[in-house]
Amino acid sequence: MSDTFDFPRVRSDSMSSMASQSTSARLMLRQRLAQLLTCLEDLSSDDEANEEVSRTLDEAFHLCGRYTNRESFRLHMVTWNVSTAGPPADVRTLLQLDSQPATDLYVIGLQEVNATPVRYVSDLIAEDSWSLLFMDTLAPMGYIKVTSVRMQGLLLILFAKQAHLPFIRDIQSTYTRTGLFGYWGNKGGVSVRFSFYGHMLCFLNCHLAAHMNYALQRMDEFEYILDTQDFDMYNTPNVLDHKVVFWFGDLNFRIADHGMHFLRSSINNGRFNLLWDRDQLTMMKKKEPILQEFEEGPLRFKPTYKFDRFSETYDTSGKKRKPAWTDRILWRIKPKAAETEDENSSTTSSVDDDEYPVKVMQDMYTSDVSYGVSDHKPVIGTFNLEMRKKLETPLVTLTVDGHWSADEDATFTYTILENFESSTWDWIGLYKIGFKSASDYSTFAWVKDDEVAANGEVVTVHIKNELPLLAGDYVLGYYSTNMQTLIAFSPTFQILESKRAVKVPENINGHEK
Repeated sequence: MSDTFDFPRVRSDSMSSMASQSTSARLMLRQRLAQLLTCLEDLSSDDEANEEVSRTLDEAFHLCGRYTNRESFRLHMVTWNVSTAGPPADVRTLLQLDSQPATDLYVIGLQEVNATPVRYVSDLIAEDSWSLLFMDTLAPMGYIKVTSVRMQGLLLILFAKQAHLPFIRDIQSTYTRTGLFGYWGNKGGVSVRFSFYGHMLCFLNCHLAAHMNYALQRMDEFEYILDTQDFDMYNTPNVLDHKVVFWFGDLNFRIADHGMHFLRSSINNGRFNLLWDRDQLTMMKKKEPILQEFEEGPLRFKPTYKFDRFSETYDTSGKKRKPAWTDRILWRIKPKAAETEDENSSTTSSVDDDEYPVKVMQDMYTSDVSYGVSDHKPVIGTFNLEMRKKLETPLVTLTVDGHWSADEDATFTYTILENFESSTWDWIGLYKIGFKSASDYSTFAWVKDDEVAANGEVVTVHIKNELPLLAGDYVLGYYSTNMQTLIAFSPTFQILESKRAVKVPENINGHEK
């Protein structure tokens, strides 16, 4: 059973608080309406007044509609130092698969995944056991692995509902080593950035220096990671350029000064607030400007380190490590660009913030103490991302023609709707519903092989004698080699059972099949 405590939702947005945003909008609307009333008094004067009325009405209606058409997307995050252990038998409660509304994005960050040389090399060839477990658990629920990045024991995985994949674009990942003066990857950070319906998001999973006395080194490592990680994106070359950044992982900050007896007594009595002011990360936030830009929900769950394995008992070994909230999830909304007096300066960021704000509301921040494979307990953070979509049209459409079965050739068409970095190496895969990732296809066909298709061109593709023999529900997915992701899907359709399918008798030697 998870160690969950109710607490008020924590919310932030790219235009400061909800209250100030609404107040500002109301004031601006009143100003426009006052201008409108002034113009109405002068309506009889000339056409210039009519033009002013029209312009003022447009601005007023624009302000009224600015915060409409916003949608909320549910994000479920997990951070867990798995201490080189193999995965548990089941992670359904960790992923809260029965929660409502359903999750849209899963972001899972692990630290200390087994990275012995033999295991690490084998994991480069095939998926590691942790990734396989998450994929096997999430795929039947309609979640597809979008991407992942691994640096030795650090692993970051992104899953999404199929409907969102065409609008997850510009995916890039990178990593930074901080172990052994930057030469070893047992410590450091891995990150994934992408555009989600046009909004730039970045997830940074870190494992920082251990031990009580290394708080300053942890800060140095975090700043080094931020300074060295860059992306090949003109508008978001660095981590902090993104509209929303989630920083999480085994950040290794400890609880300073308090003795073991006071620590355990406070924890056992559920009086976690007595420990907050000596939490090193909380203390560092008071003096480190970069940390003051990050937000975190209240620590109303037991410190997640260090436990005896397969128990809810804190360390009983000879070391008797003090309990600590080492495992954390924080987030940052990019501050609104400072206004300048230069009227000729770019207004892109200001318009973007005004018309397309993103709100981040944390619904849950807790730990699940039921998992015991590691000496750390996993931490869960669930969020609502409220935003107005900048993108609503996929880059490609796919249309299935006629009935499909393995007894005859199949035909489909695709049309490129918008310019993107298409390639003759792009391909279209046939995916059975419940597939795990872009590589989990039944068969595939290359796109137009002599030249890149033009916008609006309808391209016909044939698949010959390669369809599954048994009936099932499928989709076609367009994979962009340059974008490294599936960017479009056909509607779901059925493949009919082939006449060549082997029939299994209903009763074999008196036994049901």
